[in-house]
Amino acid sequence: MSTARHPSALHWLTDAAPDPDDCRRSWERTGLGLALLPAGRRWDVLHVPGPLGRPAAALLDRPGGGPVLEDPADDTVGFLVPVGTADRWIGTGIRRSGDGTWIAVPHPDRPGRGPHWLIPPHRSGRLVDPAALALALHDIAAHLRCPRFPR
Repeated sequence: MSTARHPSALHWLTDAAPDPDDCRRSWERTGLGLALLPAGRRWDVLHVPGPLGRPAAALLDRPGGGPVLEDPADDTVGFLVPVGTADRWIGTGIRRSGDGTWIAVPHPDRPGRGPHWLIPPHRSGRLVDPAALALALHDIAAHLRCPRFPR
């Protein structure tokens, strides 16, 4: 099976790096297993506060869903969405990473204590659907405001 036709999640992530080999080396040499990758090249990232992002990620964790990062240090959840989404996204308390920004990305196959994948990337490169994410965030926000509201 050719990796050009069927790349792994590792290949998909490293292809976003300006130097894929340097990205692989970075994962190996950092104690946390992190590499800096540019947003806005293959994906944008929407960073949501953890109490809202974790339940939204759980709603989106299904076949066809996209990759989701968690950073326990600042209690945020990052949804990898199509390029350009960060420029158009409107949402209170949501930080956006698009063109010109860099994010710390963990190795796709190694768990760590720092940033880690709640939903790991798929070799297909599928991303989180922004419309599905918006609906999940609205649903969770409504539930958090009114916990007795039936789902």
